[in-house]
Amino acid sequence: MSGHSKWATTKHKKAAIDAKRGKLFAKLIKNIEVAARNGGADVGGNPTLFDAIQKAKKSSVPNDNIDRAVKRGAGLDGGGVSYETIMYEGYAQGGVALLIECLTDNRNRAAAEVRVAVTRNGGSMADPGSVAYNFNRKGVIVVPAEGTDEDTILEATLDAGAEEVKESGDTFEIICEATDLVAVRTALQDAGIDYDSAEAAFVPNLEVPLDAETAKKVFNLIDALEDSDEVQNVYSNADVSDEVLAQLDAED
Repeated sequence: MSGHSKWATTKHKKAAIDAKRGKLFAKLIKNIEVAARNGGADVGGNPTLFDAIQKAKKSSVPNDNIDRAVKRGAGLDGGGVSYETIMYEGYAQGGVALLIECLTDNRNRAAAEVRVAVTRNGGSMADPGSVAYNFNRKGVIVVPAEGTDEDTILEATLDAGAEEVKESGDTFEIICEATDLVAVRTALQDAGIDYDSAEAAFVPNLEVPLDAETAKKVFNLIDALEDSDEVQNVYSNADVSDEVLAQLDAED
């Protein structure tokens, strides 16, 4: 949800909270471990691991932490934990659909934390399948807007499979089929265009526009979910305009 990412960026620029950063680091490390476990420690032959490491480095995770995570995941040091991915579905205020992706070693703990975060913040859990149809699995590549533009990005990536380029605050989001993610990312690299992250994600096929009051409640619910160590990603179909974001930013 691009609106939430812009809101989060604005807040984090104002106050970099160490606890939040620590949680982000832990989630990025978990991604690396799982990628290494599933595809091996060879970055050249494991594009998922390559992208997980790239995202971690862009978020300033220390190289030593990254190297240890790769070794743990690949079983090279005998350590590591076996994680499983679980998807939960729910609704936030305004009828906003939520897909909540957990990466956990304890299914019961994950379910309890998700349910508490959702219900205590005005949302509700949903039956499996009742929300997922609002989303498509896509490749999403985030490119800093500084130094490039939409036309340049499209020209570099269209033949590789890019479907659209969306402006999102101070970044561009390139959307493609999940199977074209590596090809589009490689096309960016070949064109010398820097990018922040490249990963498969759930993209809404129909968005729900929100006013400022509802958007703030939805953001608070998503923040509560993201505060859980069990929750890896939260996807929503909320559509928050730049005007609404500016209004929320002024109130903060």
